[in-house]
Amino acid sequence: MHLIQVDSVQRWMEDLKLMTDCECMCILQSKPISIEKDEQNELILSSQYSTCDNLQLLLKRAWIISTELTRIAQKLEKNRWQRVHSMTVRVNCHVRSMINEYNSFTRSSSEETHQLEKLLIDKCSEFTAFTERCLQTEDEEILKSMKSCVNETLTTVAQYFGQLIELVLTHEAQNLLRQIELSGSLYVTESAISSLFSLAQEGAQLCRIIAKEGGVVALFKICRQDCFRCLYPQTLRTLASICCVEEGMHQLEKVDGILCLADILTDNSHSEATHAEAAAVIAQITSPHLTFTQHLSSFLENMEEIVTALVKLCQEASSGEVFLLASAALANITFFDTMACEILLQLNAMKILLAACSNRCIVDTPYSRDQVVTILANMSVLDQCASEIIQGNGVQLLMEMLFEKSSSGNPAEVAACERVQQKSAVTLARLSRDPEVADAAVKLSCIPRLIKLCRSPTERNNSDSVLVACLAALRRLAVMSPDGLEDSDFQQLVKPRLVDSFLLCTNMEESFV
Repeated sequence: MHLIQVDSVQRWMEDLKLMTDCECMCILQSKPISIEKDEQNELILSSQYSTCDNLQLLLKRAWIISTELTRIAQKLEKNRWQRVHSMTVRVNCHVRSMINEYNSFTRSSSEETHQLEKLLIDKCSEFTAFTERCLQTEDEEILKSMKSCVNETLTTVAQYFGQLIELVLTHEAQNLLRQIELSGSLYVTESAISSLFSLAQEGAQLCRIIAKEGGVVALFKICRQDCFRCLYPQTLRTLASICCVEEGMHQLEKVDGILCLADILTDNSHSEATHAEAAAVIAQITSPHLTFTQHLSSFLENMEEIVTALVKLCQEASSGEVFLLASAALANITFFDTMACEILLQLNAMKILLAACSNRCIVDTPYSRDQVVTILANMSVLDQCASEIIQGNGVQLLMEMLFEKSSSGNPAEVAACERVQQKSAVTLARLSRDPEVADAAVKLSCIPRLIKLCRSPTERNNSDSVLVACLAALRRLAVMSPDGLEDSDFQQLVKPRLVDSFLLCTNMEESFV
């Protein structure tokens, strides 16, 4: 969404490009030159609208209307009747323009759509007239009694608007899916899939609509036809977006989507891009953040060959992006089922992942290191992992990860760095039950680093989860090597209950360290 801040006159001139001539007077009325501060924050469509896809323009217009309706409710709460009326007029104009724009590019609209359009336009006109009467009334008691009616009308407008948008988007999704189903043309199919992907990027509600209309079924049908092989990456990317919602997951299960993904991943004739996008779908449907993955029973049947293919993809990845997608899928699978860790151990996955981390061109971001250390943390519950870690110089890698810092300050990257620090400490704590690993960690000065992370909030970016993990790792290492700690560290960070040490560290000032 391209949003810019302009004054009232500039706003009017921009909107003229989107309004029909008969609405010019309304536009003028709804853009008073106001001294109110929030006049500078009005939302408008970018003047580059002519280059936008019709559906994208519709979605932008819908977003603006939705935002304006929310702001009307806020102004109404404060009894700002002048603003309520001007914004109501503006919404009226946007609604009419949105309907005109949609009808100008749609091939056919259903009778239900036309009825909703009429209901919405009539209710918007009624709303505008209502707020105008309120503007002309100065009696506070009358205004109070009218306010509840205005609120009801606003609610009705919002309901009609929501119903119309959902109906329109459903109709457009049906059209796109019909093109995918019926067209034998590579160009038409590619264009339809591209439009479907753009729609899926607009949020969970659109993904639900696409899934309900058979989007997952249609896309997997493409992935089963050799004549569309060049479209597999794009198709799989769209599937990954749609499968973020429960409806998409149910559809995937119904069409044996897991088996199709397994076939793609294990087929060496496919391109690396296709394998990477298939890995992205696996990462999406096995995400530990989703609560509706339990029904994926078919995943367990194909897990071994999927994990094997993903490990191979990590090993042969030609770029950081491919490695990230493959490792993310593996990381999620280790949460999904504990048997995955045993399979990874048999495949020498730890050795492959540790080797990849030494290649800065492949493991090049905190996000990739987050996936690797997640796999290591989940595998570290197995006793056999300790020897693998020692052989692959894994303790050194875990030590380096305790120093993970964001170079950009980007919030997402900072959060990834915190996860890397936390999980590396967790992995150290788990593996240090083995004396050989504990000895290697002590020799690499892990104890001073853990103490620094506990005592210095800025070192851990004030993260409580990092603190808890570091305290746990420190206590495990202290048992194995008590001589590595000074008495003050032992008395404050090891000897007390964990919760007491945690409270002590969270209340520390930087100057204390």
